[in-house]
Amino acid sequence: MKCDVFDTYVTRPDGQQMHFDVIVPSGTAQETAMAFGQNYLAKAGVKEGKVTAEQCRFCHVEQATPEMQQAIEQKGYFILAMEGCPPAAAN
Repeated sequence: MKCDVFDTYVTRPDGQQMHFDVIVPSGTAQETAMAFGQNYLAKAGVKEGKVTAEQCRFCHVEQATPEMQQAIEQKGYFILAMEGCPPAAAN
């Protein structure tokens, strides 16, 4: 499965930056990827955070790993948490 990767940066209320990728099926609209990113923030407890078009940008296309594909089939997206992200919130 080919996936679009949206590189996302959000500043938490404590000033620390969260960096994560929103990975979705190829051809998914940016607005949909942003909504998935917003859902991830809510799960992470960052209720004041907001994902905007400037913070969530298309980066590249890649082949989904089995873990990514399973998450995408179940809920439509996969989050790859990188910097400043709570570990339990991703998937």
